[in-house]
Amino acid sequence: MRVQTIPTIEEMTPSQRVELMEELWKAMSRRPEEIESPDWHRDVLKERERALAKGEIGFIDWEDAKAEIRRRTIDRAK
Repeated sequence: MRVQTIPTIEEMTPSQRVELMEELWKAMSRRPEEIESPDWHRDVLKERERALAKGEIGFIDWEDAKAEIRRRTIDRAK
């Protein structure tokens, strides 16, 4: 029998934390129906649907969105 000690999150290296998150995500993704969204998710979606219907917001092209995210990320890193 093999006994394994798992460090606390505070003791983990950043790469170990990422690996842990990836494993948790894989496990959760196997049964998405078991994951219940919090009520505030529904509230945010309803508000966005309302704003979209009133023309207060709209959609943008995915390539444009990625470019904007990259621009903001690079600007923040400077």
